[in-house]
Amino acid sequence: MALHVPKAPGFASMLKDGARHYSGLEEAVFRNIAACKEFSNTLKTAYGPQGRNKMVINHLEKLFVTNDAATIIRELEVEHPAAKLMVLASQMQEQEMGDGTNWVIIFAGALLEAAEDLIRMGLTPTDVAEGYQLALNKAIEILPTLKCWEVTDPKDMETVTKALRTAIMSKQYGHEDFLANLVAKACISILPEKTTFNVDNVRICKIVGSGINRSEVIQGMVFRRTVEGSVTSKVKAKLAVYSCPFDVTTTETKGTVLIKTADELANFSRGEESKMEDDVKALAAAGVSVVVAGGKIGDLALHYLNKYDIMAVRVTSKWDLRRLCKTVGAIILPKMICPTKEEIGFCDKVFMDEVGDTPVTIFRQESAESRIATIVIRGSTDNYMDDIERAVDDAVNTFKGICRDGNCVAGAGGTEVELSRLIEQYGSQCPGLEQYSIKKFADALKVFPKVLADNCGENYQETLSNLLAAHSEGKTNVGFDCEGEGTLVVDTKEKEIFDLYLTKFWALKYATSAANQILRVDQIIMAKRAGGPKARGMGPQDPDDD
Repeated sequence: MALHVPKAPGFASMLKDGARHYSGLEEAVFRNIAACKEFSNTLKTAYGPQGRNKMVINHLEKLFVTNDAATIIRELEVEHPAAKLMVLASQMQEQEMGDGTNWVIIFAGALLEAAEDLIRMGLTPTDVAEGYQLALNKAIEILPTLKCWEVTDPKDMETVTKALRTAIMSKQYGHEDFLANLVAKACISILPEKTTFNVDNVRICKIVGSGINRSEVIQGMVFRRTVEGSVTSKVKAKLAVYSCPFDVTTTETKGTVLIKTADELANFSRGEESKMEDDVKALAAAGVSVVVAGGKIGDLALHYLNKYDIMAVRVTSKWDLRRLCKTVGAIILPKMICPTKEEIGFCDKVFMDEVGDTPVTIFRQESAESRIATIVIRGSTDNYMDDIERAVDDAVNTFKGICRDGNCVAGAGGTEVELSRLIEQYGSQCPGLEQYSIKKFADALKVFPKVLADNCGENYQETLSNLLAAHSEGKTNVGFDCEGEGTLVVDTKEKEIFDLYLTKFWALKYATSAANQILRVDQIIMAKRAGGPKARGMGPQDPDDD
């Protein structure tokens, strides 16, 4: 008879077999801090204009070569529970502002690294978290006083381009002026008068070939596919948009037709043909010159569309169909009926073109205000164009932030150094134990000029001392110069290196909140994973296969 093995006394006796738990400073707090530090150090080298790229291969074996923190985090699939909290904070930053994700991870990691020293000195994690919260409140109070420039009119091309440069510079250093101008042109052209700016209205179409400087903005939509029929161009076109296939309609119920003679067979197929011709004739009579279908366009339908000089375009994505309707002002029809006057869309020019050797269909609106703009990105490889797309995406999100609040603070680490100096002064006036963590909060802010200097191959100690010296003289806008020689400091206002005030505001909040939440964890309890053994990899399924 098998012996009954008793469970160890304590907390483990309450859990199922296979469950794990860690508690106390060494097992839980320091373990969490170590994981977050590792995660933060991984992304430090990707920060700034000279940040290195990471090569990430995801679970579907797709390759990503990028220094965009949001993409790296999304594709890494982080498992550690504490590091996941940092990931959630950076994802909130991505949703709120669309930029500053790496800032959140680096700052949260620096706060936890500083907290480890304080806890080893004898402070409790709660004391540290409370001190960090006080420092955050002070930082949010100081931050509005550090505003150094403002975009007063979001329709002014020159000032918007200035504000977008820094967001693009961190991803595509060297092409920031060209891309900022491109994004500003696209965003301003579709900025609505009364409603808020919608990021989704700036579309991106990537076409391999040529170089980044051949990228352009097109008012309207661009699809990477050819037209279906022989008609390839229409001016002042009226559009009918269908979400169904444009073909001979089939009945929903099955039926049997008994045909006795050859004449009956000829009449039966002729009936289908005449029905299709009547449908196309009705469209031509309504003035429709372009038909867009969400499904297959049949051969018979195509024959009659060509006969009546109607252009046929197939768009397979239902989301693209909706955006196209937004662009041309049409209403999607779910079945093959002739549209009414209100359901027909209008487009200045619909034509097929070739960009490089890729055929594209362009729906161009030449009026002053279009509702959707497309940025056509050119580049040598798909990975390179994906990276440009991420830079453009960050810049479009920054423009959305400008529409909410156009205030900017000094970039290049200038704001962080000034905040650090002022919070350190505030910490020395606090009487309690919190003063230690407030001073550590100030030290953690100095990590940004250090990382920028490290990534540029400069001496970070010399850089930091030069920056602190300049700020103590009252030069509050001085930041790190990634391309200069000598003192390595530069006036960010002169160089036009600005960060959006709202990006810094939310990044400070989310990073400190994540760090405090991780510090307040004193026990990790992990249930046994559900399910059987894990699925096999993507390799050969038969073990004998080579």
